[in-house]
Amino acid sequence: MDMQDRPAIPTPHPRPLRLFFFWSGVIATICYRAIIFFSDANPALLKGSWYIGTVGFIIYFAHRFQIAQRRSMVLQKYNLAQKVPQLAELSAEERQAMTYVFQTLGSSREKWNYILIFVSSGVALLAGVYLDFLR
Repeated sequence: MDMQDRPAIPTPHPRPLRLFFFWSGVIATICYRAIIFFSDANPALLKGSWYIGTVGFIIYFAHRFQIAQRRSMVLQKYNLAQKVPQLAELSAEERQAMTYVFQTLGSSREKWNYILIFVSSGVALLAGVYLDFLR
């Protein structure tokens, strides 16, 4: 594959957007953990915490999936794992470490975890909206 056939190398999202995704995940996690405290206290807080947490997980895990996809694409298109052993300026131990990182990034099942959490959160959100507001 020559350089013209390769897709553009992705660039990181702008810092404010990265912070948005980060805080979406943090807030979702806190909201889900808070559900136990609201279960006997206040039904409105319970529902609010659940909805915020679920929407936050949808946002966060959709983003994580996209990042994992982009990394995998770059590793595959540029054959980075196969090129590590050729890097003479690295020690043998450094080459071995980089090979491990690239090989595991390219073969990780994390994308499936992200898909499962994203889809199950979406289904739960739709069910929640139906049960709470539409029936």
